[in-house]
Amino acid sequence: MPNQKELSFEDYVAILRRRRWLIIVPAVLGAIVGYALSLALPARYTSHTVVLVEQSIVPDSYVKPVLSEDLNQRLASMQEQILSRTRLQHLVEQFGMYKEDVGKVPMEVLVARLQKSITVKPLNPTQGTQPTELPGFNVDVTLGGAWLAQRICTEITSMFMQQNLRLREQQAEDTTQFLGAQLEEAKAKLDEQDAKLADFQSHYVGELPENEQSNLTLLMGLSTQLEAATQAVNQAREEKAFAESMLSQQVAAWESSQKGQNPETLEQQLAKEQEQLLSLRGRYTDEYPDVVKLKDDVAELQTRIQDAAAKRQNEPSEPGRKALSIEPPEIQQLRAHLHQAELAAVQKESEQRHLQQQIGTLQGRLQSSPKIQQQFKSLTRDYQTALEFYNDLLKKRNESQMATDLEHRQQGQQFRVLDAPSFPERPSFPNRPLFGLGGLGAGLIVGLGLVQFSEWHDKSMRSRHDVEIYLRLPTLAQISLMKPDLHAKNGNSRLAPMKQGMSKLDASSGRR
Repeated sequence: MPNQKELSFEDYVAILRRRRWLIIVPAVLGAIVGYALSLALPARYTSHTVVLVEQSIVPDSYVKPVLSEDLNQRLASMQEQILSRTRLQHLVEQFGMYKEDVGKVPMEVLVARLQKSITVKPLNPTQGTQPTELPGFNVDVTLGGAWLAQRICTEITSMFMQQNLRLREQQAEDTTQFLGAQLEEAKAKLDEQDAKLADFQSHYVGELPENEQSNLTLLMGLSTQLEAATQAVNQAREEKAFAESMLSQQVAAWESSQKGQNPETLEQQLAKEQEQLLSLRGRYTDEYPDVVKLKDDVAELQTRIQDAAAKRQNEPSEPGRKALSIEPPEIQQLRAHLHQAELAAVQKESEQRHLQQQIGTLQGRLQSSPKIQQQFKSLTRDYQTALEFYNDLLKKRNESQMATDLEHRQQGQQFRVLDAPSFPERPSFPNRPLFGLGGLGAGLIVGLGLVQFSEWHDKSMRSRHDVEIYLRLPTLAQISLMKPDLHAKNGNSRLAPMKQGMSKLDASSGRR
């Protein structure tokens, strides 16, 4: 036996029939109240306009725009500036808005009320599932008067257009000025690096990396010249030694032919030949022919000096005797030739020393080349970096100047009004049909609530199932509802249902 009542579709239909007035009356009253409320509320009018964003006349590939921020962010920034207290207060005072509240309500409250009446929404058309660039935005102004809403919408739209032009021009000019200042600083740094590089190049002339190959070439050439100079020096020394040897022989022969040999002359000749011997020994070995010949000459002179000294001691002295000083032309020519050989040797040795100094200088340059090359690379790298930075800033400054000129000519990105602010002929609030439908819906909800409440508190038993639910007893018989019109037509008709019920009861008793 079931413990709770389960309603079927027929039960719901029966409930709606019984309680239909509980639904109809609140619904009708709700619709009437909603429509009446729409009539009582003050009307508000909305002026609407669409502003499109037009791209620059000149393509970006020719003149790059200075402003790179997202248009949504720029629109939000402009909206905060335009809907600020200072500008909206000017509109409130200019058009005499909220006259009934002026003096009673603070101006901040009136400005906040006007801010809530202005709505700026960006247009976000999509291509497939990806949003495209912002093409524009809507401006809606909702106020109590149609003319006032249109005028305020016109003013707000004009503010957006002027603010966009002023903002783009100001940012373009600021960018150009900033790049100009940076360009001056970059030029000063470039000049400084250029001066350092020039000073370094002047200080290390011939030692720079680009001179390394030429230094190597010069070193090879000077090495060849040094070898030739060394050979020339050796040859000049040989000629000098040969001239000295010939001179000593001629002098010895001439002195031996003279009477009364002069030991002093022989000693001078011996000293010269000993000096020549020492010079030759410094360059050659003792087996060298000239060295051997000079050694024999020195020994011979020493013997002659000893003999002359012994003879002088044995012979009486002659006061008036003098050593002959006049030499024959052959000896004088040999002396001149010896002098020229000495000058040539000195000249060749000077050239040799000069070449050795040059070679030493070049070798020093090549040895210090790695360190100088590292310093030069560092200076060159700094200079190249400064030059590239300067050229990059110069290019950007020129592009910024062109973009600034483009903004001054109002040929850049601009706002264009697609639809002029509309003049609202009907109020946007309240929407009377919508209020009526809202009241109707509210009435239906209230009516359904009343029906449910009534059904919860209604304990009437209208079917066999209700008897089993509420009494929790089995049903033995069911007496149908007797209509009054049947009573008058047939008197026995009242007993027919009772007989049917008794027959059901007997049949039930018989089954048990």
